[in-house]
Amino acid sequence: METLDKFIWVVFPYLCIAIFIFGHLYRYGIDKFHWTAKSSEFIEKKQLMMGSLLFHMGIIPVIFGHIGGLVIPISWMNAMGVSPHLYHIGAIYIGGIFGFMTLIGMFILTFRRFTISSVRKLSSFSDLAVNALLLFIVFVGMYATLVTNIVQPEFDYRMTISVWFRDLFLFNANPAIMASVPLSFKIHVLTGFAIFAFWPFSRLVHVWSVPLNYVGRSYILYRRHKPTN
Repeated sequence: METLDKFIWVVFPYLCIAIFIFGHLYRYGIDKFHWTAKSSEFIEKKQLMMGSLLFHMGIIPVIFGHIGGLVIPISWMNAMGVSPHLYHIGAIYIGGIFGFMTLIGMFILTFRRFTISSVRKLSSFSDLAVNALLLFIVFVGMYATLVTNIVQPEFDYRMTISVWFRDLFLFNANPAIMASVPLSFKIHVLTGFAIFAFWPFSRLVHVWSVPLNYVGRSYILYRRHKPTN
């Protein structure tokens, strides 16, 4: 059991991180021209716009919330004037609102990809797998936040998961810390690392292709030329 715990909470996360880093380097080196999200907007637009808007509006605050909860120690939060009660309110209520937006948006996008035949035919296996996995991760995260936290109010992930997570990047991870973590949180953590391993080989790579240079790019001028006789 000790060996299994070490694999799950030490080896597996490091393996996913390594695949995430070297997988991106490998794909960019041999497949940079397919570094795209392969938009299916021309097939169906209404559900895509609604689902994408909800998902992106929700996922950005959710990501920042995860970073704050996992990276920033409780002592630092207290020093900034954020009491455990105040943090709990923000995590449950504010985080719950944005998490629900993310869940609904991801459900719409996944439903669209699986049920509209023309979109499904255009989709690769990785497209379908990414949608399904992301939907599952968000669902389990919402369940852990809204159900597990109510059923087990004494559990504080900042005392367990956050400590383990920070130690992981200090190369001092202790699998025993995760022993008392509720199952829903464990599944959420492990599937979260799994999506990072899958990331370089899916459409998720388009996240790194934000066209920031468009902001400072000069206007493109179009001039009409008179036909010459």
